[in-house]
Amino acid sequence: MTTSTATDTTPEAPRPSARRGPRGPYATTPARRAEIIRAASASFAEHGYERASLRDIASRASVTHAALLRHFATKDDLLLAALAQRDADDLELAQRIMQSRLPADRVLSAVLEEDFAHPEQQRNWLAITIAATNPQHPAHDFFMARRARMREHFTDKRLSTAADGEQLTADDKVTMTLAMIDGLRIQALLDPERETLPLLEAFMRLIASPEDGAATTA
Repeated sequence: MTTSTATDTTPEAPRPSARRGPRGPYATTPARRAEIIRAASASFAEHGYERASLRDIASRASVTHAALLRHFATKDDLLLAALAQRDADDLELAQRIMQSRLPADRVLSAVLEEDFAHPEQQRNWLAITIAATNPQHPAHDFFMARRARMREHFTDKRLSTAADGEQLTADDKVTMTLAMIDGLRIQALLDPERETLPLLEAFMRLIASPEDGAATTA
């Protein structure tokens, strides 16, 4: 007579699946990444890129330092993500402004208005821009691509005040517009009481052709 053993009668326990759905902090990875990027932007604006620390960013995002590193391995990665988010925010703001039927020459100054209201943020943005002129800087390619995107808003048309018929190309307009913005940032920091953005509006009226769109990336 054969005796049944425990292994003969007891159902085998189910084995844990090798692949599980997201849980815990990984269940909201896109939202968590967005929180970290916003925290990085705030830290860069307050402390500057060089002085901002990953631990400060993690604290602002309410995550551990280790959790932050699972999303962004380096501060350079966070800088690029923060710059890309700034571009996206500016574009969204510009689209809302244009829907309000604001004249095209005023769109860019309206996008910059909030930015110009925060001097420390202005200083840190200028510091990053200057540092990125070094081809080895992590943000160099970003600023070059940003400039190329801005070119799409301009056409190769003549200056309305150019009596000699000199042509002003789209590349010329981009270079002049970016130089004007950066110069106005410096002037606004040197003399906070002076209204500088109206000068940008006047400049845009000088160089823009009727076919030009609003240069929204600043």
